[in-house]
Amino acid sequence: MLEKIIIIDFGSQYTQLIARRVRELNVYCEIHPFNNIPEISSDVKGIIFSGSPYSVRQEDAPQIDLAKFHQKYPVLAVCYGAQYIAQYSGGDVQPSSTREYGRANLNFVVSENKLFKNINTNSQVWMSHGDTITVVPDNFEIIASTDNVRVAAYHVKDSDTYAIQFHPEVTHSTDGKQLLENFLVDICGLSQSWTSDAFVDSTIAELKEKLGNDKVVLGLSGGVDSSVAAILLHKAIGANLHCIFVDNGLLRKDEYEAVLEQYKHLGLNIKGVDAKERFLSQLAGLKDPELKRKAIGRVFIEVFDDAAHEVQDVKWLAQGTIYPDVIESISVNGPSATIKSHHNVGGLPDFMKLKVVEPLKTLFKDEVRRVGKTLGLDSFILGRHPFPGPGLAIRILGDVTAEKVAILQEADAIYINNLREAGLYDQVWQAGAIFLPVQSVGVMGDERTYENVICLRAVESVDGMTADWCHLPYPVLAKISNEIINKVKGINRVVYDISSKPPATIEWE
Repeated sequence: MLEKIIIIDFGSQYTQLIARRVRELNVYCEIHPFNNIPEISSDVKGIIFSGSPYSVRQEDAPQIDLAKFHQKYPVLAVCYGAQYIAQYSGGDVQPSSTREYGRANLNFVVSENKLFKNINTNSQVWMSHGDTITVVPDNFEIIASTDNVRVAAYHVKDSDTYAIQFHPEVTHSTDGKQLLENFLVDICGLSQSWTSDAFVDSTIAELKEKLGNDKVVLGLSGGVDSSVAAILLHKAIGANLHCIFVDNGLLRKDEYEAVLEQYKHLGLNIKGVDAKERFLSQLAGLKDPELKRKAIGRVFIEVFDDAAHEVQDVKWLAQGTIYPDVIESISVNGPSATIKSHHNVGGLPDFMKLKVVEPLKTLFKDEVRRVGKTLGLDSFILGRHPFPGPGLAIRILGDVTAEKVAILQEADAIYINNLREAGLYDQVWQAGAIFLPVQSVGVMGDERTYENVICLRAVESVDGMTADWCHLPYPVLAKISNEIINKVKGINRVVYDISSKPPATIEWE
């Protein structure tokens, strides 16, 4: 039986980071919104309450029935969660005299307490709160303080309920990992046995049982997620997996042929479908990013469905959905605000009549890569930068034409090849060129030009939820710019995007 931790999400921006830190300690965990908590099964060994943008004093603040958890499971409450338990139990929470945001140091620690084992006075923590717990009930013991926060942590006596005002999941809390491990191992009694090897073994066994002798179709993209999903399924059902790779005309230069070649030695049943003209014709005249995404999604389903029908008696559609896709699609406030349409989350059109299997839907991106490494997948595939489902269509701002695609493919190829040659490709999480709907004056030879602008984007990230722009060396950027302007007809200016996520997104559309 798979032991796990449940993280109850009150809407904090850090909730996914808590999950990532728990999993880094080889413990499986799941995030559930406070207003949609499932029945707690016997394999749950502990509960973590997240922070929240709300104040516990607001009328519409998130609330749960604490009686379902208190004294029944070990609980670690973080920030809002700590304030909520204190107020619910008869304590008092008041606005802080000044909002406390940033680094602080513990000036008092009860090191004998299980939660603070191997954590000493002066340990740095990260605060982010506008309220402060001013009074705790008599059966609460304060186990840590800072200069400004008397109740930086408390323990409910005669229970396994613990609470902290700071955020252990951020790297600025220097002993945050130790604190989480203390909770998971010493308090919850977890074995730290959730590894990529264990995931591979259990997932293949589950897929064998679930799919039996049924046939499955999978849309390969050449990316990490679909590749790892394909190998897992192949190990479970062998030749009953049928992979389809659609060329939508929006891939990187020569990518269609390169991906098919890379997959040859993997033993997969794979069929390539050239549908470039079909996609480009449906994109003609569309400028709105969401309309472009929907057109591409619609045509992909039609093309994929045609190809899938050539396989007799297919029962399942496999998808490379990963955990951030699932979380973003079901949030604390119901369906997330639409940032963009996910290409692999949600219902299928009725006409496809297929059941869905998603072997990676519990994993973050870096976990998918670790599983791929365990499966022996080629490092060239595992190291590939994420690439958007709609492809270059959302890296061409405005309408998409065959001419613009060709220009962007050439510029992008020069960019990516230079990153590889400079030994920078693997240091960058995601890079790509963007075709801007802007023309500018230039001079080439003795002539003035009025041509297009290419923007280069490169970011550092772990899973794409947040990202920082890469500080690429100036000589490399200069070489890339020079080559693009000299070799790609129609481009006379190259710029570099130095925006981070948030507030910007990684893609421009």
